[in-house]
Amino acid sequence: MISTENKKLAQWAMDYALKNGCQAAKVRLYSGSNTSFELRDTKMDRLQQASENGLSLYLYVDGRYGTYSTNRLNKKELEPFIKNGIDATRFLAKDEAQTLPDAARYYKGGKPDLKLIDPKLASINPDAKVAMAKTVADEAMGKDPRIISVESSYGDGDSFVYQIHSNGFEGEKQNSWYSLSSSVAMKGDGEARPSSYWYESALFLNDLIKEGIGKKALERTLQKIGQKKIKSGKYTMVVDPMNSSRLVYPMISALYGSQIQQKNSFLLDKIGQKVGNDKFTLKDEPHLAGAFGARYFDNEGVATQPRTIFDKGVLKTYFVDTYIANKTNMEPTVGDPSILIFETGGKGLQGLIADVDNGILVTGFNGGNSNSSTGDFSYGIEGFLIENGKLTMPVNEMNVTGNSLTLWSSLVAAGNDPRLNSSWRIPSLVFEGVDFSGL
Repeated sequence: MISTENKKLAQWAMDYALKNGCQAAKVRLYSGSNTSFELRDTKMDRLQQASENGLSLYLYVDGRYGTYSTNRLNKKELEPFIKNGIDATRFLAKDEAQTLPDAARYYKGGKPDLKLIDPKLASINPDAKVAMAKTVADEAMGKDPRIISVESSYGDGDSFVYQIHSNGFEGEKQNSWYSLSSSVAMKGDGEARPSSYWYESALFLNDLIKEGIGKKALERTLQKIGQKKIKSGKYTMVVDPMNSSRLVYPMISALYGSQIQQKNSFLLDKIGQKVGNDKFTLKDEPHLAGAFGARYFDNEGVATQPRTIFDKGVLKTYFVDTYIANKTNMEPTVGDPSILIFETGGKGLQGLIADVDNGILVTGFNGGNSNSSTGDFSYGIEGFLIENGKLTMPVNEMNVTGNSLTLWSSLVAAGNDPRLNSSWRIPSLVFEGVDFSGL
């Protein structure tokens, strides 16, 4: 937690910068800690503990802009640090687009607690953390003679931010997190060594799923035994909720103001146009209490608000921060999304699979790339052949290729199964007529 004493120090640092040549300034104080316990075959393999405290200065000097960070949080050392930062900023090229946001756009406070910090975090015994990781491993250990290794881990952490701007913004953020994970490696056919994983995470320990993780990792690994390529062609593609975000990512990254300003986006000048199927509705819902990614303001202090990004395939907004807005005369929004909510359908993954006659279930992406200018993509995949509504054969070493605009126009169904342990709540997705290359 940021102490009252350090908040006063941040306010002093901002005032000191203004008195010594800055026309505007902002100060960001941050602190945090994290621990992780990693086990291999139920024995401790690695332990990490870390904590950090620091102060970042953002200085606006004579039309120039510089950022500087330090972990020396006392006035005696901050005085020369701030003065040197101001002097150094004067050597930088002018950039009149670098300004603080319009004060009218700031979050003004007064809204309910988003419930993102678990007060129990500091009181959890290390032995209890190791025991949770061991329980995860025990679910897989010794369950099959082909197992080569079982890795499991427990992690937790917290972070606190206090931010103050010279034109009137003051705000705080805090959150905690917990995670449990497992990965299993096995002897497969010939020289093959299939492996897979599963994880769970939560903001509060009481909400963390603690059972079934090792079992799920083992099941996913067993399913990979006998993987092979199949014939190239067009298939219906089903993507599970562990991996569906990979296909959403190019659509979101193409909306960032920096990509638009550099004309490096395949969604340039597409506001108000249909760029996907009617089933493609995606919203940003930043104020969900107790959810990963929830926040009342972005990194600039600008108030967040619910917004529709894609409405039945129609593009509605870009993510435009103050700098890009100043450079392009675009209307500023927020710098990035908070919590992405994909409009769900009525079926889970198994129900979606049952509706497919000839398709491929994608359970992993292995490398590949997407061209931000054109939307063309090529990804390595692994998963299962679907025949007459059933999984019949594990597949790997295949590629899926296409264009994001074409892909999202071919969306035919969304599941009801987004994973809630992510700020991207994307369910299983089904696309028709997707190109796969194999044999």
